[in-house]
Amino acid sequence: MLQKSVDGGLIERWFGSVGLAVAIGVAYYLSARLSLLLVSKPDGVAVFWPAAGIACGALIALGRDARLPVAAATIIATIVANVLGDRTIWAASAMALCNAGEALLVAVLIERYFGVRFNLDRLTHVLGLLAAAMVATALSAVGGTAAFRWFHSPAAPLLTIWYEWFASDLLGILTIAPLLIGLAAAVRKPPLRSELIEGIALAAVAEMIGIIVFLPPIPWKTVVPIAMLSPLLLWLSARCQPVFASAAAFIVSLTIVLAITFGIGHFGDPDLPIGDRIVTAQAGIVSVALCALVLAALFAERRQHAAALIESEARLQEALSAGGVTAFDWDLRTGMTRRSENAALMLGFDPKNPPSATEFLARMRPDDLARYSTLLQSVSPDRPSFGLRFRFARFDGREIWLEQSSRAEFDAAAHVVHVRGLTLDVTARKQAEEHQSILMAELDHRVKNVLARVAVVAMSTRQGSGSIDDFLLRLNGRIQAMALAHSVLSQNRWCGAELTDLLRQQLAPYTTDANASISGSEVMLTAEATQALAMVLHELVTNAAKHGALSSPDGRISVQWDRHSQGSDAASLTIEWREFGGPAIVGPIQSGYGTNLICELIPHELGGKVDLVFAAEGARCRIEIPLPGDATPDSVRTASFRERLVSVEL
Repeated sequence: MLQKSVDGGLIERWFGSVGLAVAIGVAYYLSARLSLLLVSKPDGVAVFWPAAGIACGALIALGRDARLPVAAATIIATIVANVLGDRTIWAASAMALCNAGEALLVAVLIERYFGVRFNLDRLTHVLGLLAAAMVATALSAVGGTAAFRWFHSPAAPLLTIWYEWFASDLLGILTIAPLLIGLAAAVRKPPLRSELIEGIALAAVAEMIGIIVFLPPIPWKTVVPIAMLSPLLLWLSARCQPVFASAAAFIVSLTIVLAITFGIGHFGDPDLPIGDRIVTAQAGIVSVALCALVLAALFAERRQHAAALIESEARLQEALSAGGVTAFDWDLRTGMTRRSENAALMLGFDPKNPPSATEFLARMRPDDLARYSTLLQSVSPDRPSFGLRFRFARFDGREIWLEQSSRAEFDAAAHVVHVRGLTLDVTARKQAEEHQSILMAELDHRVKNVLARVAVVAMSTRQGSGSIDDFLLRLNGRIQAMALAHSVLSQNRWCGAELTDLLRQQLAPYTTDANASISGSEVMLTAEATQALAMVLHELVTNAAKHGALSSPDGRISVQWDRHSQGSDAASLTIEWREFGGPAIVGPIQSGYGTNLICELIPHELGGKVDLVFAAEGARCRIEIPLPGDATPDSVRTASFRERLVSVEL
């Protein structure tokens, strides 16, 4: 299958090359036969050779893949056209090689210096085609002159033959090749509909050149005819792609060649010497062709530059808008201001009614306006730049922060006459700075609170410890309890913590799946409640591990809680701590730092209540604290505050 596909591609390429060779050969032969109808006397060299333009234009337009079929078609067509005339087979063959080499040389030079996608939309390309054509035709004329003298007319003057060969081929390239190049470019980028409509000016060109042909022979010559064609060429060049101007030049050239060949009108006047008529025709063709190509290239470059400028301006506006930047120009002598297009969006005004400098300044805060005036008065030619960050009331009422970087321009007396500068919307940056300041202040506050609490815990732990080892053990446990509370809060960005998560972390070091259970509705604690409850729970669980239920293999603890609503804006949380199966409690319990912390921390920091009882069957602690109205997790609130009972075995 792959081999068949490869063979099919080769066959298709072969038929394409053959078809191209036949098409180029027929066109080349017909144009060559037309050229041989008008030859110079007495040497018999064709004075117009449009066939050269066909070969060169096809090679430039179609690329290097067309070189072999076009060169072969050029050689065959040249030989046939000359042999059917009065040339010998040897002369025709030598001239054929010169013609093919000429076309190949032009194509190679164009590709070498301008690339494969060649178009006549730049002046440098037009001049490049002219230069390549002159080099190739000059060299071809040398070979053609030698072949003509050797095989056809040994007595013909060398310089005359060389010049006529050079001029005829150069004219052919300048008139035909641009049309083929333009048609290939139009296939790649089709003309706009408006260009096709305005292209009807080509009919006017044909009509005008017809009138010019029949003008009286004296004193018109070439200047006035070209002047009459200039408006049409200018119109086509300014409004359409270069191919239309190339088509106009082709129409003019073809008309002139036909007129002088068949003796029509001014160029076929038998009263004028044939040499004068040929020179007039050649001058007219060169003038029209170069004028059309240069004008088309200049206007094409202008359109390209305009399109690039528009695109650049659009990208600049997009960049300015994306970066929140506008540009402005303020003339202090007239009071006129100009702003970039995105200023309307940034400042909130109607683009059709931009504000004046006075209106803009009136929307600055008075203290910022005073600082701006001071800065403007302090600039000098040595220090023309200044900047200011200020508050600005947008035209829709919203206040924003702007940062303006400006540069002043001065007159001969060192007075400020212009202020220019890129205004930046720094509202988001200012808000971020303010938010950062708030965060830093909050962090400072929290760090101080933590350090103060650690200091109090350390001091109180020291007073109730019998040894340094006991002190370090107790202090480490209490600090770890505080650290666990901070860890839970950090996971929730200090927005609070769920009571279930807090209980799991505080009980985990001391309990197992068999000796502890927790149950209750989901409740979101505030950061303050989380830290206070963490220390209370730590004291309860460590006391149970040392003296209570968790010190006995058969003991267990139970923690239950419930949330009670007290209207739409308030609620309370009740936590029941109970111990079972531990050692019997006998006699009164001596209060220490841990007991005092349990009983006093909740009322002091949270405004709650604590009821701690050391009963014979085990310790019991009832904690009641107030909660904000939204102390239910988001997942629970979205279910219309439907509480879900959880039971977790630790």
